[in-house]
Amino acid sequence: MAAVASQIVLNPVVSQSLKLWSTTVGRDKTYRAVQYFARFFAWWLLRRGYTVQGARWNNLKSSLGSGRKLMRLFKPLEHLQAALRATQASTSPGEQITTIARQLSYFGYLTYDMLVWAHSIRFVTFTPETARKVNKISQRFWLAGILFSITNGLLKTGRLANEAKALRDPTEKSFGDDGVKRARLSAVATQRATTRHQLVIDLLDVWLPATGLGLVNLNDGVAGIFGLITSLLALQSQWSAVSK
Repeated sequence: MAAVASQIVLNPVVSQSLKLWSTTVGRDKTYRAVQYFARFFAWWLLRRGYTVQGARWNNLKSSLGSGRKLMRLFKPLEHLQAALRATQASTSPGEQITTIARQLSYFGYLTYDMLVWAHSIRFVTFTPETARKVNKISQRFWLAGILFSITNGLLKTGRLANEAKALRDPTEKSFGDDGVKRARLSAVATQRATTRHQLVIDLLDVWLPATGLGLVNLNDGVAGIFGLITSLLALQSQWSAVSK
């Protein structure tokens, strides 16, 4: 029995999962996945008349949302630092500008999101009108950040496609010999896969703040599924990161 328990507890998957959840990103994305599943499942239950069960899952969704806001209290500074580092990066002007704009947008989103959280726990008190205004500004910054991220991803996709094409051209000698070109082509392929992965996340996530702002009208079921998918995709990236 002890041997079986040891095999389960010390299983590499368990160890990898603990390593994942030891990171702030790993915990946040796990909570986010459960939060959006709860949003979908509460909608599904309420649609079928299971009021009590639906309320239970709605409460879970709200609690996880509030907990995630607490975990992100100092995250705006990360995005501000990233924006400053992007000003010194050597890349194309379009990619640099959209990177800076994305990071500043996320800085604004998370800063206002802190105020939303502070009001929700009654640490500060806003009038209903001010609370709605603060939440709306937060959602606008979130939407802007995702749109800048999508634009950045499209620009990067185009640049990497052109670079890959040039690397495959046997007459192109500016990259060096065949060995150097193969190594560079492998690196470009990895970057393209990462960029596509993030684009998929952004193209699904963009509907969440758009719904919050009333620009589109996704129900909680669809929004919950979109959020669950993007959370799992982000967890997949973090899983790969901690396994290196």
